[in-house]
Amino acid sequence: MARTRMTLVDPDVRFFAALADPTRLAILRELAGADQVCACDFTSCCDVRQPTVSHHLRVLREAGIIESERRGTWIYYRLAP
Repeated sequence: MARTRMTLVDPDVRFFAALADPTRLAILRELAGADQVCACDFTSCCDVRQPTVSHHLRVLREAGIIESERRGTWIYYRLAP
């Protein structure tokens, strides 16, 4: 069981696990075509509700694939360099 926990912490495992979901790939495709995208705009490209989008954005952010910036009540996302 210790080996399973270690692989979840491994940044490479986290990176590829984050990419292994169709909704997260749709989010990345949307970000690839723009400088930044408001979180509210992902529901239309991904055909999922806002709580699901928020979950996927968190996974991508924790994997270091995207970055976020809060502006008032809105959060904008962009691909990490």
